[in-house]
Amino acid sequence: MSKIIVIVAHPDDEVLGCGGTIAKMAAEGKQVEILILGEGGTSRDGATGAEVEILRADARKAAEVMGAVNVRFASLPDNQFDLIPLLDVIKQIEAVVDEVQPEIVFTQHGGDLNVDHQITFRAVMTAVRPMEGQGIRALYAYEVASSTEWAFQKFDPVFRPSLFVDISDFIEKKIEAMTAYESESRPAPHPRSPEVLRAMALTRGSAVGLKAAEAFETIWEIA
Repeated sequence: MSKIIVIVAHPDDEVLGCGGTIAKMAAEGKQVEILILGEGGTSRDGATGAEVEILRADARKAAEVMGAVNVRFASLPDNQFDLIPLLDVIKQIEAVVDEVQPEIVFTQHGGDLNVDHQITFRAVMTAVRPMEGQGIRALYAYEVASSTEWAFQKFDPVFRPSLFVDISDFIEKKIEAMTAYESESRPAPHPRSPEVLRAMALTRGSAVGLKAAEAFETIWEIA
């Protein structure tokens, strides 16, 4: 059974970035695990510690909808990854990767607006570097609605999709999983609304002759 790990900065990034792909891989019999590094939401005005537990419960609901087998939490402070030594973030990722032994890794894109996404990308790049004896065959970066596009291609690296996953049969699973995050979903025209997420999948699909797709940038891949 193929093992995949999706490494994200915040609760809901896994759904926004590759919710349809997770659902598809799970339906194909692949074992998908999710590692959420940050607490999520606690940097907002008026936020309380209770929100962390709510978001964790939401993440478990979303994972169940998508068919992921496990969700892990690292509890890094929301929107403050830049205050933590990068090595500490890398070690937490390495520990989980060593335990899961995945063949494929998905993570944030390094050119996103959100600083936690940028640091997650760099930390994952280091933690899963392709060394001899490493079982990982590929590393892909996903785009996250309300972060990747809001960088307006002003931050390097710019997101350049090179892999399109057909989620024509799984777009509604992605939308359903996102509804599990009641505090993170937004009405249209916000990028995290059901209407815009569906439109985004249709647009990505149309670029490659599919009804709906999720786009990824191939960071490295061993054939």
